Amino acid sequence: MSRRVLFVVRSGTNQAPEVARAAAAGLLANNIEVLCAHEDVDLLNLPDVVSSSDATGCELVVVFGGDGTILSGIELARPADVPVLGVNLGHVGFLAEAEPENIDAVVSAIVEHNWIVEERMTLAISVTGPERQAWNSWALNEVAIEKDARERMIQVLVSIDDRPLSQWSADGLLCSTPTGSTAYAFSAGGPVVWPEVDAMLVVPISAHALFARPLVVAPTSTVDVAVTKGPVVISADGRRTTEVSAGSTVTIVRAEQSTKFARLHQVPFTERLVAKFELPVQGWGA
Repeated sequence: MSRRVLFVVRSGTNQAPEVARAAAAGLLANNIEVLCAHEDVDLLNLPDVVSSSDATGCELVVVFGGDGTILSGIELARPADVPVLGVNLGHVGFLAEAEPENIDAVVSAIVEHNWIVEERMTLAISVTGPERQAWNSWALNEVAIEKDARERMIQVLVSIDDRPLSQWSADGLLCSTPTGSTAYAFSAGGPVVWPEVDAMLVVPISAHALFARPLVVAPTSTVDVAVTKGPVVISADGRRTTEVSAGSTVTIVRAEQSTKFARLHQVPFTERLVAKFELPVQGWGA
């Protein structure tokens, strides 16, 4: 078999292994090798599925789950720079491309190599601090800088392109991509940004300040967040975290490597937004 894909399967639902098993059987019948992340392979219970958490040599990472599971799949796909195709078995599934009832169409598209690659910008994060603290990561959705205890607030000084902008006492601060504008940033009151727009969002969380509106900055900008009162917890997509003390600086820029999604249909983002958030478009009249 010269073609191969890697599966990532959400274990918290009974439907995900069933749907993934059907997809694996369809691909194997068409001489496409199926690998499966180590912790998920027993869920499929198929002897021809190989255990692996390395997407090198794969043409796709196929994820069966919600957005959290898709983020797990992206972590595996990123080192190999391969696209991720999500089958929604979660709640909203904003990052997913297909629903489980369409799994036959998904298998056919993979067999026929009939998908479009969509690239989404990501963020690169670097942290420097006292006592030579250092931390580096990346994020598809957002970087969150938050207080470590409920009763405390943090204080940060935000600079854009080496120019101080404002100092905020707040519960936290988000720096988000357009992809992340419908995730945590949306819950914090940020705007919804179409993925075709190249930009970064800076969104304060419950800031005690007169000027504390969400900001949309250029994708070429550098966002520096100096922690003047801490400690703070920094997380990337809610998956990779570190705690740093006051005196630390978080620097966020656009990452050189994007995240790739496999799309089976070119659906306008407006249509995805209406479907995922179940927005009323029929009006309220009789």
